[in-house]
Amino acid sequence: MELRAIAMIELNSIAKGVEAADEMLKSADVALVMAQPICAGKYMALVTGDVDSVERASEVGKEVAGEFLVDDFVIPNVHSSIFPALTATTRIHDIDSLAVIETFSVASSILAADAAVKAANVDIIEIRCATGLGGKSFLYLTGDVSSVNSAVEAGIEILRGTGLILSHVVIPSPSRDIGRSIL
Repeated sequence: MELRAIAMIELNSIAKGVEAADEMLKSADVALVMAQPICAGKYMALVTGDVDSVERASEVGKEVAGEFLVDDFVIPNVHSSIFPALTATTRIHDIDSLAVIETFSVASSILAADAAVKAANVDIIEIRCATGLGGKSFLYLTGDVSSVNSAVEAGIEILRGTGLILSHVVIPSPSRDIGRSIL
């Protein structure tokens, strides 16, 4: 399992988001994973690198974002499955049990996904980043029923008290058609 540090800022201004992302990249030795407008009129920037550089970039991004900051995080040792899940390039061909965790921010979905996959033997199918979703985000997980339930508990626990959890479900045996629609 390859682990790297990541930081994300999510803003409710596209202009300030572009500026903050630019300053993040200029302030530290980090690589851009993604920076883009998302619904509803928000902007997200995600960077990766060593822990110190990522923390520095995050601080600069939050400072530039100011009052436009919606959500943010730094994950010092992100699970390697997060990157393919963000770009919908996972290599999962079958769904056993299915979990969906739906949140009000992209940052909270990524945090929940990272906690979930570290807590149980599950695969992240996808993390959808608020594009065409009215600013919401969600993730799909699969694995055996017990593992999926444990993963969802861990994902929800890390967000407890934030007010960013919209809904979550575990479907022990999803229909083949639902599975195909997700994969």
